[in-house]
Amino acid sequence: MEIDKFIQQIPKAELHLHIEGSFEPELMFKIADRNKIKIKYKSIDELKAAYNFNNLQEFLDIYYSGTNVLLTEEDFYDLTIAYFKKISEQNVVHAEIMFDPQTHTDRGIEFSTVISGIRKAQDKAKEKFGISSKLIMSFLRHLDERSAYDTLKQSLAYKNLITAVGLDSSEVGHPPSKFKGVFDEARKQGYLVVAHAGEEGPPEYVWEALNLLNVNRIDHGNRSLEDSKLIERLVENKIPLTVCPLSNIKLRNVDKIENHPIKTMLNLGLVATVNSDDPAYFGGYVNENFTAVANVLNLTEQDVYSLARNSFKASFLENSEKEKLLGTLDKFISKTNK
Repeated sequence: MEIDKFIQQIPKAELHLHIEGSFEPELMFKIADRNKIKIKYKSIDELKAAYNFNNLQEFLDIYYSGTNVLLTEEDFYDLTIAYFKKISEQNVVHAEIMFDPQTHTDRGIEFSTVISGIRKAQDKAKEKFGISSKLIMSFLRHLDERSAYDTLKQSLAYKNLITAVGLDSSEVGHPPSKFKGVFDEARKQGYLVVAHAGEEGPPEYVWEALNLLNVNRIDHGNRSLEDSKLIERLVENKIPLTVCPLSNIKLRNVDKIENHPIKTMLNLGLVATVNSDDPAYFGGYVNENFTAVANVLNLTEQDVYSLARNSFKASFLENSEKEKLLGTLDKFISKTNK
C-alpha cells in the first residue's frame, strides 16, 4: 500500500493540539462577523499570507490576536467541532485537546463559557464521529505563577471535565521551574501533568519538566536529542514525546523537513508520537504531519504503525480503552497485510 494511503487509513490518536490553533481563517472571519468584531486583515487571503513566522513569538502574536473574536459558548463550540470534523476525515479516533483559559479570561470571558462550548463539541464528536477526547488545561508561561494559580482555582469547579494541566506559550526565558508550585498543587488536585519543553528551550528545560514538574509527557522535546543522559532517562522511563513536525519547520526549530528527528527518535527507542500542534497556522492536521515526514524520511509502514501505537499507549485513556484501540489498530494491520 502507498504510504500516504496507509497513513490516511490507519487509526490514530492526537495528543498535542491547541484548540485555539485550529482556528481556520474562514471560521475566524465568520465568527468575527457574527460578533461584529473588526480584525486587521481585509481578507482570508491576506490573513493566510500573514502566517509566515520567523520564530515562536511571532506566531504567538498573531495567534493571540485571532482569539480575540471568540466571545460566546457558541464560538468555542464552533471552533472545536470544526476541528473534530476535520480529524474524523483523517481516522483520528481519540484526541487530547489543549485549551488556554488565560487567553480568554484575561479578556473578560468567563471560564465557564470557554469550557462549556468545548465540552458540548466533545459530546457531539463522540456521538456523531465516534471520537473520544480529553481536555488539557494549559498555563501560559509568559504570565506569572500567581495567574496560573488563579486559573487552577477556577478550574476546580470543572475538574470532572479536565484530565491534565499543561504549560505552553513563550518557552525561552520561562523555564518549567517557574511553575513548580502550581504544578505541585495541580497534582494534589488529581490532575495529570504535561509541559512544553525542549522546543526552543534547551535540554535543561526538559530535565526541569521531569524532575521538578514530574510530568507524564513532554510536549515537543526535540532538543532532548542534544543530551545522551536525557535520552537514556526518557527511554528508561518511557516518557512520551508529542512531536509536531510541521510546527517545527514553520517555527524554524528544524531547518528543513529532511533534518527532522522523528525517525531518529524511533531508532533510539523514544516513545515519539506525531501531532499537529496548531494546524490552521502550520499547514496541516495529523495526516499532513505524518506524510510530510514519511515521504522525506522514507518512513516504513512499520514506522507509521509504531507512531500510531505510541499515540494510543501515551494517551490518558484508561488501560481498558487503550487496549480496545490497540486492538482496532492491530486488526487494521492484519487486514492490510492479507
